[in-house]
Amino acid sequence: MAFDTGLEQYVRRQVPLGPYTWFRLGGPAEYFAEPASLEQLQAVVKRAKSEGLAVRMLGGGSNLLVGEAGVSGVVVHLSAPAFCEMALSGKKLRAGAGEKLGHVVSKAVAEGLAGLESLVGIPGTIGGALRANSGSRSGDIGQWTAQATVMDDAGEIHIRSREGLVFAYRESSLDELVILSAEFELESEDPEELTKRMQKQWIVKKAKTPLGHQATGCIFKNPRGMSAGDLIEQAGLKGARVGGAEVSDRHANFIVADEKGTAQDILRLIDHIRTRVQERLGVALETEIQVW
Repeated sequence: MAFDTGLEQYVRRQVPLGPYTWFRLGGPAEYFAEPASLEQLQAVVKRAKSEGLAVRMLGGGSNLLVGEAGVSGVVVHLSAPAFCEMALSGKKLRAGAGEKLGHVVSKAVAEGLAGLESLVGIPGTIGGALRANSGSRSGDIGQWTAQATVMDDAGEIHIRSREGLVFAYRESSLDELVILSAEFELESEDPEELTKRMQKQWIVKKAKTPLGHQATGCIFKNPRGMSAGDLIEQAGLKGARVGGAEVSDRHANFIVADEKGTAQDILRLIDHIRTRVQERLGVALETEIQVW
């Protein structure tokens, strides 16, 4: 029996992944699942386990580079409304893993709930943000997370409470196969003041990142006490190019791919940057982007 037998309503074969990533590059997924409900998601996860197929979760694609060869196994995209719901209860905001981080930030600010506004301008979904503990110099998503609902590779659902969660710089202890939703415990503040603060942070961030129409991604983690972008610029690499990939002239920790760019070009440029920064500044850069 083929993996997708009986699942054809929400599982497709050989779906190109480029349109789902910010780099707009990459080959196809062997199987691409977009379940419309928790039950359909469980069916995919359980079938994959029984067939011995790897499962990868695809969020907003802002932190992902897919190779031209594509991906074997199953790629799951939680884009359905069932995985993008938001609900308020006092100072608590619950959000589905498929919801965009920006939408959750805006909702919290509009409701006069402070804490997440420092995440404005960070792309991706709630699930991806939790997995990588997305944040800025003003704070990260982990510090406001009260609990998370997850699914393991057997399709079983678990609640992870704050006491059992560990968040560090660009990582978390949420290592289950699927993050389904999270609850954030926030603080009350005047919505007008919150909005002003968020708008200021948004303006500063947008001025330093590549333009919205560009195929791009943020590449390296910031070494402790340092800025990866500043280090790359100090190494004389702003504007450096390999094939169709170039270090952004707006922020050196971003690589921009042109219409002829390939994933291999980006990987070669990443290696070049890492080598040059190590040689000139003695700092070993660690990648933040995922490579499939």
